[in-house]
Amino acid sequence: MLRSQHRVYDGSGEVARTQDVWGAEGISGRVKFLPLAWAGMPKTSFRKNSDSPLKGFKCFADFKAQGFMQVNLIGGKNNVGKTAFLEACFVNVSAQDIKNFTKVLVSIKFMRENLNLLLGDIERNIQQFIEQSNGIFVRSNINTCSYQIENKEGIKKYFFSFNNESIGINVNEFSFELSDMEKIHFIDNFGLSNSHVINYYSSLQKKDAEASLNIILNEFDSSIEVFKIIDEKPQCKVNGKYLELTELGDGVRHLVSIVTSLYASENGYLFIDEMDNGIHYTVLGELWNVIFTLSAKLNVQVFATTHSKECIEAFNHVQHDLGDKQSAYFEMARNIKTEQIFMRDLDDEQLAYELTHQGKYRGE
Repeated sequence: MLRSQHRVYDGSGEVARTQDVWGAEGISGRVKFLPLAWAGMPKTSFRKNSDSPLKGFKCFADFKAQGFMQVNLIGGKNNVGKTAFLEACFVNVSAQDIKNFTKVLVSIKFMRENLNLLLGDIERNIQQFIEQSNGIFVRSNINTCSYQIENKEGIKKYFFSFNNESIGINVNEFSFELSDMEKIHFIDNFGLSNSHVINYYSSLQKKDAEASLNIILNEFDSSIEVFKIIDEKPQCKVNGKYLELTELGDGVRHLVSIVTSLYASENGYLFIDEMDNGIHYTVLGELWNVIFTLSAKLNVQVFATTHSKECIEAFNHVQHDLGDKQSAYFEMARNIKTEQIFMRDLDDEQLAYELTHQGKYRGE
């Protein structure tokens, strides 16, 4: 695999070294992402030497980022925009047709609001979620996509643009049918539902990798013997007795979610929000080892967020233990003078120094 050493950027819009750019535009301002591709990635992977903006996406005003690798960890304080950053990336790689574009717009809102939803009126929620994304524009070397609502003479239309194609549809003729996206998955801080675990587990089964998941689970918790789908429910055999996944701790569920999602995202992308959620700090190293190993094996580009020092330390330790050069850590923070959000990357040596010398690496 090939990689670039050019990974310097800030929030002012000045690029110290040329890279490919991730971008999006929307209501609130301007954001740029500069992603990275390497040999073997799918044709929709992030590439070098392009520059494009992201405008008006959630909390961003003027933002630039570049130099993404195969495994990317984004750290920073709460409410600095880490989740919004993942969502912008998620939208860009997912908007390949109308149904997928609609699905991702609904998904990013659904994940934020799922505790407040009454699923009995799901179609109304879908239309509401789509319209709340009015004005979004996301551009990268992978794709340029946008969505706008136009009201003229009492007629409402949705305008979608993606893959060099533009489509306008009268809202009365718009189908709110959604399409599941293949090879692109997002794990929010609640983890996967049982139905998603079952669906993603089938990707693992197709590779006859059930034993691999069992080994990972046993290393995580020695009392777990095996994972199976029984009566359409994910279950683990613990000390000789099968228990539903929902009866086990959040950590086990999150681990199963991550491993099955990696297999389901082969040759694609996986976004993990608050990846250390429910995971005890003593096993974070094992989890990162799994992510590094499987992402390389399955050719998955991973973006994860955290605000946990222990999670960042474990990430850095695994970088050194594996001699990995296909991973990167990014700090997101807000400039106290300008209030602009910015991002900086730290290579494995810089991150190790900050961790061992009481440095600043989480937006302090």
